[in-house]
Amino acid sequence: MNALRQWVKDCSLPALLAGCIATLISFAGPLVIVFQAAQGLPHALLESWVWSIAVGSGVLGIVLSLRYKVPVVIAWSAPGSALLITLLPTVDYAAAVGAYLAASLVICLVGITGTFDKIVSRLPAGISAAMLAGILFGFTAKMFVVLPAQPVLVGAMFIAFFVGRRAFPRYAVVGVLIVGALVSVAGGKLTGQVPSLQFTSPVWTTPRFDWQAIVNISLPLVVVALTGQWVPGMAVMRNAGYTKPTAGPVIAWSSAASAVLAPFGCHGLNLAAITAAICTGHEAHEDPAKRYIAGVSGGLLYIALGVIATTVLSLFAMLPRELIAALAGLALFPTIASALAASMADAGERDAALVTFIVSASGMSLFGLGAAFWGLLFGLGAHALLRWKWSRQAGMSLLRK
Repeated sequence: MNALRQWVKDCSLPALLAGCIATLISFAGPLVIVFQAAQGLPHALLESWVWSIAVGSGVLGIVLSLRYKVPVVIAWSAPGSALLITLLPTVDYAAAVGAYLAASLVICLVGITGTFDKIVSRLPAGISAAMLAGILFGFTAKMFVVLPAQPVLVGAMFIAFFVGRRAFPRYAVVGVLIVGALVSVAGGKLTGQVPSLQFTSPVWTTPRFDWQAIVNISLPLVVVALTGQWVPGMAVMRNAGYTKPTAGPVIAWSSAASAVLAPFGCHGLNLAAITAAICTGHEAHEDPAKRYIAGVSGGLLYIALGVIATTVLSLFAMLPRELIAALAGLALFPTIASALAASMADAGERDAALVTFIVSASGMSLFGLGAAFWGLLFGLGAHALLRWKWSRQAGMSLLRK
């Protein structure tokens, strides 16, 4: 009762709104990528997928925010979702679920053992960033493939995005969705009828462990989660002045929840970065000690939208496919820009990073293993060759031979 009284006392309209806006941005952008990744899956599995990541994000956000009195914003991995667009069609869904579970257990082990900082420091930042950029590049480029079919719609969204990036960068994706929806309505592009309110029933899929699926899906998901989600997510928290919680417990709890929800379609939950900045900044509350309310309100809205995921997806299904492709591509622009900048930041790593980027973006497959795996392998190989220190004695010995 005292905790509830304290929560009510700390409540403020800016904090409540900040949490809700952060959640709506997640649904406007990253959810569309999940929608794209699930093409070909039965609709019931897609609904269960959205239910699991939304409810999981909401429950974790509420529990961790209340536990640490810090705005902990949990979300699903947008780059991880984009990775699945090319990989899901190549594997059986039960094997993909097994790969989700394996990835979550590995990340949970990282959190429990407290080896997060050690692993991230040993993996060359440029190579992991280049792999992420390569994975996302081909996906985002598809936005321009659909442009000839709907030039007015895609062009208007493109302009709206960059106007939004200049005027209100945090809410640019929401602005793009609004502009796209208005252009679609004006052009009579919406299909179907407005759906009625429907509650979602999660669907259980028994995991099947396949080594190729684990290498193709689990390894990239782990790398992307640790370097592309947890590193910037923790950076947002630290830049806002929050020294607690440490990375280990949050990683452990989030990945454990991901493992529990994997059979329902959850591909991984982690700290948010872009949307977290909305909840950790001064806009949420002048007092940093009261911004945790934003994490709670965002979590509540996550749960509410997850429970009616069937209705939410039906609303998205009314939109033109070109709108979905453009929205998903534009939502990833900031992530790709940051990844490319990080991959080229170190002059000594650029060659290896470029190899990683090219291979990851190529879409190649060899021995049943996908481009993300080979991009990482080739990049690390190039890195090792470039950084290999030859001793003079070893060099002379090799020449004599």
